[in-house]
Amino acid sequence: MVKQKATLKASDYVHLHNHTHFSVLDGLSKIPALVDQVKNYGMEAIAITDHGTMSGAIDLYKESNLKGIKPIIGIETYIASRKHTDKEGSKDKLNYHLTLLVMNNEGYKNLMKLSTIANLDGFYYKPRIDFELLTLHHQGLIVLSGCIGGELGDSIRNDQLAAAESIALKYKQLLGDRYYLELQDHGHPNHPSQWDEQTKVNEALLKIGQKLAIPCVVTCDAHYLHKADQPAHEVLLCVQTGSFLSDTNRMSLVNFDLHLTRPEEVISRWGESNPDLIINSRLIADRCQLEIELGKFLIPKFPVPGGASEEDYLRQLVYRGLVVRYGQTEQSIADKMTIEQAIEQLPDPIKLRAKYELEVIATMGFQGYFLIIHDFMEWGKNQGIVFGPGRGSAAGSI
Repeated sequence: MVKQKATLKASDYVHLHNHTHFSVLDGLSKIPALVDQVKNYGMEAIAITDHGTMSGAIDLYKESNLKGIKPIIGIETYIASRKHTDKEGSKDKLNYHLTLLVMNNEGYKNLMKLSTIANLDGFYYKPRIDFELLTLHHQGLIVLSGCIGGELGDSIRNDQLAAAESIALKYKQLLGDRYYLELQDHGHPNHPSQWDEQTKVNEALLKIGQKLAIPCVVTCDAHYLHKADQPAHEVLLCVQTGSFLSDTNRMSLVNFDLHLTRPEEVISRWGESNPDLIINSRLIADRCQLEIELGKFLIPKFPVPGGASEEDYLRQLVYRGLVVRYGQTEQSIADKMTIEQAIEQLPDPIKLRAKYELEVIATMGFQGYFLIIHDFMEWGKNQGIVFGPGRGSAAGSI
């Protein structure tokens, strides 16, 4: 049963569509201030959905956990009008917005894949993906249909309701209960900067949601924290578009409130007529359970021959190398020595120094790193490539 308006509180609403300064030249919010504002509002979770980038993900994760707020990592991605690899003139300049939210660790990995492919392979004016890519990497993601610039919003805006229903059904068939229709707050009749076109889109989305049994949720699309930040955002848009504030025909969002709205305001507008739009935001947040392991070295594992450990293989290479350099032993002979046999051939100062340095490497977990470097250095030397002595502590070690 859906809660009634009287029981709704600030923590029942979660902002799921927010841009930070990582939405370059479009967002103003800094992540620490964003998290502080959410906490001051009595909210318990916050999402960031920057344009085509996950640059703020770790900052949000660390800052939110530090302050007792649940972080929801997302992206407002761009869907190519054809395939993400199509890049033909103005035909492929058109793209649609889609809101992707990380639900779990599998979703986090998939969002990283999508973001990487969008920027490396799909970039054409914007970093783009397509539906086929989403089909491959959708697990663990919650998807909102996007703002008025999404596929659904664009179809409704152009009175193509049958096409809108078809698009919604396509996403529902792929995502199941992880797909939500995204209404935006500035389409509510009582919103201070109510926009007729968004109202039209919202009304159609509610009908589509009811017809196709797709849940809806309301978002606010925040680009800055306070209403007083609006003039600064207009300056930012001028920088983005190469225009001046005095230009009468420039791109402007001065008629929109794009600040982080107080949850009580959103609840007051939607809580009585459509409380599910509020509750669904919290239900989505509750479904997002991401744990990122931080503070460890992400060094690839080296494929050690013979199934030995990285540490033992590194020691073997080091001591065999030392008996060649300091024990006047031929390389062909050294290659057949055990570690113990090699150590017996070395002077005490060499043994002590090597033991100390290997212990430092082991403590830091860098054995794999040294083996990887050794592997491509050996390959290069065998190809006749000349290498210099290197620099730093590694090159200065024994």
